[in-house]
Amino acid sequence: MTVYILRRLLAIVGILIVTSVLIFGVTQVLPGNVAYVIVGQFATPEVVAAVEQRLGLNDPVYVQYWRWASGILRGDLGQSMVMDRPVAPLIWDALRASALLAVLSFICVTIIGIALGVIAAVRRNKLTDHAVSMFTYLGISVPEFFWGIVLIILFARYLHWLPSGGIGDSDADWGTRLKHLILPTATLTFTLIAHVSRLTRSSMIETLRSNYVRNARAKGLPERVVIYGHALRNALLPTITVLAIDVGWLIGGIVVVESVFAYPGLGRLLIFAIERHDLPLIQGTILIIAAIYAVANLIADLLYAFFNPKIRYA
Repeated sequence: MTVYILRRLLAIVGILIVTSVLIFGVTQVLPGNVAYVIVGQFATPEVVAAVEQRLGLNDPVYVQYWRWASGILRGDLGQSMVMDRPVAPLIWDALRASALLAVLSFICVTIIGIALGVIAAVRRNKLTDHAVSMFTYLGISVPEFFWGIVLIILFARYLHWLPSGGIGDSDADWGTRLKHLILPTATLTFTLIAHVSRLTRSSMIETLRSNYVRNARAKGLPERVVIYGHALRNALLPTITVLAIDVGWLIGGIVVVESVFAYPGLGRLLIFAIERHDLPLIQGTILIIAAIYAVANLIADLLYAFFNPKIRYA
């Protein structure tokens, strides 16, 4: 297992190197001149040339890439061109806010999705199964921004139960901050829950038909022990894989949801950077998102081995 982990970590490093090249290459061909974005479109050519010289925009692309990549190795993601501040602290502040939202959403997706999948499998082809299917497909059938707007109109605009967005004041207590997280968390959970519940349902149905489950029932074990003690553990194996994939969906969904709810996380920071053509901020934010996705896949593979000891990694 140790060899496998080291090999996967080396693979992650390779993936991040390739990703950094792609990110840097794509941001270089974005339309618009960064210097004009910073000084304004009415600036004189001399002022624009001075900004380009200061930022090193006239250097060859490979020189600019090496300057950026070597800075990353030293823990320096560069300087925001628009805000004139180091990129790393900006991303760190946004990452903490996004991590809180993502973790809460992931926990809700995992618990509720698996629970609904098990209930649907046990109550297969009955009213409960059809109700769960309708509920989960309703969430995935419409984009997340639509559900976000619906929740804002219902719970913030008319009922006045919850705030419509933001993260609350810096001196607000945790109760107030959690109120700001409920609607974006519910939006992300509702749009992602179908993947987990439907896969858990199909895997659980197949597992309940297996011989060892029949043997467990033949021994007279209570149905609750058969379902949760024997069948669920193996039925969760494919669910773990889809949960890792959902992390990628979660990151993508956060970009949209954070914009809808004016939530100051990584997604909103990325859109802010793209709108203002802030290349170091775009590159650093996307690289961090790619690293999170790669690590999430590694964790999923390790959990897969934990739930299925028969798996042997070379």
